[in-house]
Amino acid sequence: MRYIYHYPETSGPDGDLFAAGPLKDVAVSVERAGFDAFSLSEHPAPGSKWLATGGHQTMDPFVALGFVAAATESLKLLTYLAVAPYRNPLLLAKAASTLDTLSGGRLILGLGTGYQKSEFFALGIDIEERNVLFDEALDVLPLHWSGEAFSYQGKHFSARDVMARPRPPQTPIPIWIGGNSKLTRRRVAQRAQGWMPMSGGAQLSSTARTPALGSSSELGEKIAELRHAATASGRTEPIDVLYSYQADGLSTPGADADRHREAFDHLEKAGVTWVVVSSATSEYSATTDFVEAFGSTYLA
Repeated sequence: MRYIYHYPETSGPDGDLFAAGPLKDVAVSVERAGFDAFSLSEHPAPGSKWLATGGHQTMDPFVALGFVAAATESLKLLTYLAVAPYRNPLLLAKAASTLDTLSGGRLILGLGTGYQKSEFFALGIDIEERNVLFDEALDVLPLHWSGEAFSYQGKHFSARDVMARPRPPQTPIPIWIGGNSKLTRRRVAQRAQGWMPMSGGAQLSSTARTPALGSSSELGEKIAELRHAATASGRTEPIDVLYSYQADGLSTPGADADRHREAFDHLEKAGVTWVVVSSATSEYSATTDFVEAFGSTYLA
């Protein structure tokens, strides 16, 4: 099992985006504590009503993770998650290949189809086309990263005999796809390197337009089915599974540690390979306290 720290997201329209602490300093603390990766989310134009009811602002994940890369040595860098339909796929591919190159091959490209209607409207994207646009991105990314000339006719663009460099160090950059639907799992089995099921409960699943995840045993069944489908499709590489762990009491990592260790063990037995945690902290000292306590308790 490997562990990811997700930089805390400040809720509300007026919250300080960096209340949890300076991004560079937090990232260095996370690496020192023994975490394997650092993640950031994406909302380029969140609706004010959503912010007023618990939504959150974000940084640009590619720019911010580039900053994290420069401050760290080994942390993997996860977009958790970037919304593929928000960008022309060639721009998405360029941002990813640049970040992977500058970080020495540390990017994990977490992608989703998106769910906020107001954000799609603000960006001029038809939300009803999000699945078509997502599949186009899955087509274009490996073509772009190959560094060879290619052509591709998209729904709203035409790439004719184009060639893009740099080639990223990773071949390919791992793509992890978020969501709980059968379509998501089919995409992962056929075309991606990881699955990021959404584990935030029924309310979050409704907001994010994805089915509820179910129990840990049901999760294990879905993981087994996904990996069987990948094998049946001729895939030979392992498929990673990321689980967002949000259990009560985790804000004090050293307390009730046996219960959390047991939960991590159950997740690993179900087929989960990565766990992401966050601290919901709003000041730097509290963030570093959490990071250091989690590291000494579970990562030492």
